[in-house]
Amino acid sequence: MTWTSQFGKGSGWLLQKIVNGLAISKISPNVLTFIGLIINIVAALFFGFARGDHAVRYFFYAGLIIIGAGVFDMVDGRVARQTNQVSVFGAFFDSVIDRYSDVCIFFGLLVFYARGNRLFYVGLVAFVMTASLMVSYTRARAEALIGSCKVGFMERPERIVCVILGALCNRWGVMAPALWVLALFSTITVIHRIRYTYNETERRKRLNLA
Repeated sequence: MTWTSQFGKGSGWLLQKIVNGLAISKISPNVLTFIGLIINIVAALFFGFARGDHAVRYFFYAGLIIIGAGVFDMVDGRVARQTNQVSVFGAFFDSVIDRYSDVCIFFGLLVFYARGNRLFYVGLVAFVMTASLMVSYTRARAEALIGSCKVGFMERPERIVCVILGALCNRWGVMAPALWVLALFSTITVIHRIRYTYNETERRKRLNLA
């Protein structure tokens, strides 16, 4: 067994223990989802208030806080399934709160670059924020038309990991290239989903005409 598989097994065991504890507490999964948003807002504040000598430290703290928020993002659905609280509204609420969490994080970065008068990166963060939302929007609209659209690489977990790496390693200036990676691959994912939806709708049109 490799060390990566051992780590995955150990993480899964720990995550299940957390889920078991939360299930016993009878806390609503929607509350867990909302707590994740609050934690991400705290991370955004660390990004926004990072300045001068403490910027690297604040970015590092923000990265750790986003990891904490990710735990809530991972357990809310599991708690819902374990406590038989799965609902259509719960899935909808989780999706909406995820979008707010994404915007909060990128808004914090936008404020950081704006306070430093780095206008180019203000524009880049704004573009990344828009592209990230479009990744989710194109999937939602496509699935309303064709049922499933899970193509594309830059899903939300990949985006969050990219931001975390940028934050934790910003001592070496990693956040800037992380934003470029997000901008590029989010845009590619949007284009991929547009093309996939076009091909799928055209295929169905031909089938209906046949």
